[in-house]
Amino acid sequence: MKEEQPLGGKILTPTFLFCLFLFLISLLFIGKRFIYGLGAVTHMSDGYPWGIWIAFDVVVGTAFGCGGYALALLIYVFNKGEYHPLLRPALMTSLFGYSLAGVAVVIDVGRYWQLYNIFLPWYINPSSVLLEVALCVGAYVCVLWVEFSPTFLTKLGADKARSGLKKIMFIFIALGILLPTMHQSSLGTVMVVAGSKLSPLWWTGLLPLLFLISCIFMGWGIVVFESCVSAQRYTLPDETHLLGKLSAVMAWLIAAYLIVRFADVVIRGHLNLAFKGDLLGNMFLLENLLLLVPMCILFVPANRQKAPLLFLSAVSIVLAATLYRFNCYIIGFNPGDGWRYFPAFGEIFISIGIVAIEIMAFLWFIKRLPVYRRA
Repeated sequence: MKEEQPLGGKILTPTFLFCLFLFLISLLFIGKRFIYGLGAVTHMSDGYPWGIWIAFDVVVGTAFGCGGYALALLIYVFNKGEYHPLLRPALMTSLFGYSLAGVAVVIDVGRYWQLYNIFLPWYINPSSVLLEVALCVGAYVCVLWVEFSPTFLTKLGADKARSGLKKIMFIFIALGILLPTMHQSSLGTVMVVAGSKLSPLWWTGLLPLLFLISCIFMGWGIVVFESCVSAQRYTLPDETHLLGKLSAVMAWLIAAYLIVRFADVVIRGHLNLAFKGDLLGNMFLLENLLLLVPMCILFVPANRQKAPLLFLSAVSIVLAATLYRFNCYIIGFNPGDGWRYFPAFGEIFISIGIVAIEIMAFLWFIKRLPVYRRA
């Protein structure tokens, strides 16, 4: 089996330079935020204490980063080593998703200079679900850097260090499975606390379970998306057969998710809200339709061996899971009369800048580090 190797090529491509341009503009808004405060660049308020920096950069961004988690479950828990060629690129995307989510939290926190208090025992509130999320995400970022470090050691030719790290890697692999299981479910628990402020179409005691399941198939979607796009741009092995096998699992997982999702809404007596024709009802229907269509596609074995259908299914699943999390955290959330929220231009552009630097890092990593196996 071929070893991973850098793809090589120019770093300063038009795509890289365009992302750099966007990132530099976002730095102006980031600077304004840190100098003049949150109110200078956001529309956040006491009613909406978080906006797209949390809903997109953190809640969605960490789910984007669950490709490594989803594959780790298959490879290390269910002993499906055949998927190992997909693991290092998935770890890389997880690394970016979680690391930049941490950056977004620093930007989002009002008194960012006191952020270190999270880690001081005498300030810890053990009953806070946000504390559990913060500690788990912080720990998982560290775990991801350790898990990905063999890539850097290979680049540096530090074979002895890589061999030594390999002997204790099982510890970090176990943590890499435990920590996302904890904090992804806890991201759902955060909105359980919202109670009646969250629309009945999304509020349920099952939110932790639904968030956990959705992050797994969202991670799969990102793995497929990244694999298909990279294969089109670079000379890489065809991974359609591996992705197709994964897709069979995801079809059943999505089916289980939809059954639980609709059964819960029906049992609680709120399904009629989905057909009122208003924004919330339409968002509920769209979110689930975006899952239903790829599920039907992936249940057909022949479709799972067609790269275009896998790609379209992955895009639809990622959009569905993204919309579900936006619906839970912003669209379906109503703190009461008098409160309104729509992201300010500065908020949007800072999020664009975070995505831009992630794309730049992706391009640098795959061209200078041994991430992919060549065809």
